Amino acid sequence: MFNGGGNMAGMMKKVQKMQSEMKKMQDELKRKTIEVSAGGGAVKIVMDGEKQVQNLVIAPDAVDPEDVEMLQDLISAAFNEATKKVDEMMAQEMGKLTSGLGLPPGLL
Repeated sequence: MFNGGGNMAGMMKKVQKMQSEMKKMQDELKRKTIEVSAGGGAVKIVMDGEKQVQNLVIAPDAVDPEDVEMLQDLISAAFNEATKKVDEMMAQEMGKLTSGLGLPPGLL
């Protein structure tokens, strides 16, 4: 009845292999970290692939009791940049994995 039965089984094997590779890649990415800084190094953040902050360093000269808002802005900027970099790292690795599938952008 279905002439493409063999092709379907082959496709399922490819999907299962891709799922396995994706899981492995996600596990590897969880262990990777990125480091960003803001304010010329006044605030540094190290974030892992799960977007968990592993380290936060604030330079002593960035702590000004008269200008707490500046420090808050620097921390926010560093955190936002770290989150963006993790997203880019994930997208790049995912692109490597799915590039041979011929899927439309944004499908995975």
